[in-house]
Amino acid sequence: MRHAMIFAAGLGERMRPLTDRTPKPLLEAGGKRLIEWHLEKLAAIDVRYVVINTSHLAAQFPDALGDGSRWGLRIRYAYEGPTPLETGGGMLNALPLLGPEPFLVISADVWTDADFALLPAEPRGVGHLLMVNNPPHHIHGDFALDTQGMIHDDNSAPRLTYSGIGVFRRELLDHWHDVVPDAGAEHSPPRFKLRPLFERAMARGQLTGSHYQGAWTDVGTPQRLQELDERLSR
Repeated sequence: MRHAMIFAAGLGERMRPLTDRTPKPLLEAGGKRLIEWHLEKLAAIDVRYVVINTSHLAAQFPDALGDGSRWGLRIRYAYEGPTPLETGGGMLNALPLLGPEPFLVISADVWTDADFALLPAEPRGVGHLLMVNNPPHHIHGDFALDTQGMIHDDNSAPRLTYSGIGVFRRELLDHWHDVVPDAGAEHSPPRFKLRPLFERAMARGQLTGSHYQGAWTDVGTPQRLQELDERLSR
């Protein structure tokens, strides 16, 4: 994979007051900004082009990260305006910058020691999700993962949590308006979540996954950020 996208446009409301003046991806843990951990890992697997979507305090990202050359990357910024476009709208907005091949997507506000090189460069379907054990704040999980590596929205099976990390083909967004028909009418550019597109892909047998059982943290609150900082600083 040569292209990746990092979701960094969130408002960070649960992280306030830390995010009143600093975007959550630029907060530090273990002596590095959260987003820098991802940039280092992307460079290590020979990703070369990274799109970062921005909204809240957007000007701070190029000031902090520049053009990516310090990591051997080329960073491009996809500004979404003062209101984030959600995950689906954000990916759609960034798609012209992502090239024709499958691309890696990472939520900037998670931390993991997972090796991104183990993710498939060519998903069997339109996407591959990295799943993790359910954290205490999300005990019911998101989706089920069967023994064939297929993702299902099945309440009768044990569920895992989507890590915020996955590999996707552009085709995931094909005919997006059929799945979220009101998004374009209410917002321009369109604002919508990825989950309806995941559900369509699951129904078609086009969404695969793998279960990672190593370290992973959803850095969603000041307490979790502090806990992660303490762990990484030991």
